[in-house]
Amino acid sequence: MGIPRWDLFCRVIDNHGDIGVCWRLAADLGARGVQVRLWIDNASALSWMAPGGAVGVTVLAWPANANDSACDSGVVPGDVVIEAFGCELPDGFVRGMAALPRAPVWINLEYLSAELFVERAHGLASPQLSGPGAGLRKWFFYPGFTARTGGLIREPGLVQRQQAFDAAAWLRALDLRPRDGERIVSLFCYEQAALPALLDQLSKQPTCLLAAHGHAARQVAKCLGSELQRGAMRAQLLPALTQRDYDHVLWSCDLNFVRGEDSFVRAQWAGKPFVWQIYPQDDGAHLVKLDAFLSLFTAGAEPIWAEPVRALWRAWNVARPELPAIPAGPEWARRCAGWRAGLSTQADLSTQLLGFAADSR
Repeated sequence: MGIPRWDLFCRVIDNHGDIGVCWRLAADLGARGVQVRLWIDNASALSWMAPGGAVGVTVLAWPANANDSACDSGVVPGDVVIEAFGCELPDGFVRGMAALPRAPVWINLEYLSAELFVERAHGLASPQLSGPGAGLRKWFFYPGFTARTGGLIREPGLVQRQQAFDAAAWLRALDLRPRDGERIVSLFCYEQAALPALLDQLSKQPTCLLAAHGHAARQVAKCLGSELQRGAMRAQLLPALTQRDYDHVLWSCDLNFVRGEDSFVRAQWAGKPFVWQIYPQDDGAHLVKLDAFLSLFTAGAEPIWAEPVRALWRAWNVARPELPAIPAGPEWARRCAGWRAGLSTQADLSTQLLGFAADSR
């Protein structure tokens, strides 16, 4: 049969979330023996996200002429073609797929959501009745949090790697030295009008705030000034980190503020309390997605911690000038650890994609 060859197409919309997810997936597939061509229209973020590349992964520029036939240009589509987040494949590449004696498995990898429709739509086929791909089938593949979805990206050995991780040594290596008695909080966010309220809350007890490079660090510096301190809180601005080192940040903290999709998933694997800022949409659809996840995450939970968590997440996502108090006590941490354990029993995204592709061929 030979080494499986996959093509993964990704367009970077903004904030590097799309490439963050696609790179993790490509690297995970490559580590499992797949030859992956990652087609991307803006690969600049990989210079800091994954400067060493990944085994089995070749990064290629998005085809300059969408109408060129892939086969005519010497590029034969692989066994599996993934269209990430509805990015729409170049017409010429689709024509190349249709021209092959055995068409590739064409998968539209959708955005992550906990909404109920995901289970119904996962794995459905969409016959292509017209256009360059007439006669082909496109499959809809939904990542998710339940057994009836495509699962989440989880590399083999991730749990064992975290168990062997020495947070104190890693923080020292980056010259990040939390003091005795300080809680450690990470912040990764979009533009956030509620940030001053969060900083006020954090300043009431000894806190070391690690602000991610980009939007978070810039906003924290603007709010706190050059001293990067308020009350009992001091902030440290992180450099741009590789994906592996960002995992280390999450593992080192007592509380993680995350955003988008990639860091949201990695916070769940960290098993620590976290607050999610979902990607905002003008029509408010993101709040429906937020509530869908909160309903799943807090299902059956004691209201004494579940309601404060829901209130904090919602306030953070509508950027209220005041935020509810950050929940205290061990219940939230226990829930996050239990949630991670439950997710770990499900097949991960790469495993499911490999199985689906094999069955569909």
